[in-house]
Amino acid sequence: MKFYVNARYLIVPIMSIITILGVLIGGAYAWVGVALFGINTVIDTLTKDIHLRADFDSQGESYGIKTFQYGIMYFMLPVFIALQIALAYRIFQFTAATPVQIDLFYGIAYQSGISGINLIGAVLSSGLWAGLGIIYGHELSHNKKEGFLVSRLVMALSGASHFTYAHVYNHHLDLGHEDDPATAPRGRNMYAHAWLSHMGQSRYSYNLEEGRLKKQGKSTLNVDNRWILGYLYSLPSLVLFVWAGGLIGIAALFAVWVIANFLLEALNFMGHYGLIRTHGLPVEHRHSWDNDSVFTSWFFIEIGRQCDHHVRGETYFWELDDVKGPNYGIGYFSLFVIALIPALFRRYVEKHLANWDEKYATDDELAIAAKFS
Repeated sequence: MKFYVNARYLIVPIMSIITILGVLIGGAYAWVGVALFGINTVIDTLTKDIHLRADFDSQGESYGIKTFQYGIMYFMLPVFIALQIALAYRIFQFTAATPVQIDLFYGIAYQSGISGINLIGAVLSSGLWAGLGIIYGHELSHNKKEGFLVSRLVMALSGASHFTYAHVYNHHLDLGHEDDPATAPRGRNMYAHAWLSHMGQSRYSYNLEEGRLKKQGKSTLNVDNRWILGYLYSLPSLVLFVWAGGLIGIAALFAVWVIANFLLEALNFMGHYGLIRTHGLPVEHRHSWDNDSVFTSWFFIEIGRQCDHHVRGETYFWELDDVKGPNYGIGYFSLFVIALIPALFRRYVEKHLANWDEKYATDDELAIAAKFS
């Protein structure tokens, strides 16, 4: 049982490594990350009706192994670095006009050089898996020790190191309120939310540092400014891609960052769309949407159990459970496809919001909701 409980969360590490190998092997394999995303969407849709509780033994002890799970999360930092290096290598070959031919590396055939169409596949694959891997940056942000720094470094690979502070000190405290940029109000689409949430969280992190430094009598433009430092963590990626391909390298890195941050904000969008909390009152299970079908739970290391996560923010992900909160009834991959079409998403979510208003909302929350109707 212990092996099963811990091994089931290895989907992203394994698929991330497969994506890296696809980029390095080249040819049509550069698209493997895109193909995996599509396959995962199909699996998620087919398993939407399967739900499992968290696993505990007869004494109430979790089967999760903390050292193993944290080891995997820390391991994902070099994995994501390797993903960027593999993409930069391909960009370097493209800009250097390296001939496209089959070569051998210790008996393994790979394609030296890369065509423009397959470079696009490599960029899309890298962006998708950098974005899906952001779940580890999220999880580690709740660790007050070395995990917090690793979270910042993971997020920096997508140009979003501000997320770690904003997520813990803004999103978790102001959830469901207009002061939380990560909570999408009713009527907003996922595309607008991605931009507004990203910039809003960055602004919060900046203001947080400005206030902290002002109390210390320091200027905002200071080496102690953790908002500035967070963006400096992204500098190695910029240097790498400028070296690899100049403007083409920068364009590729920008594409990876846009895709990765769009997926990050899509998770925020799907987890909290339209839900409202009266400011100052405790966060309850009803203030988040659960998406905890079995494949979403395992793939996203239980991030779909938002209801429990926002009440017990420092609980290990493998101990989060189904608390019977508001639930879309489908997984994140399936819901993401629906949310890509705003009109379809609004139609789909309408019945769920009506159910939330009827069964979960307080009078004050209904009054706030009416402003967005």
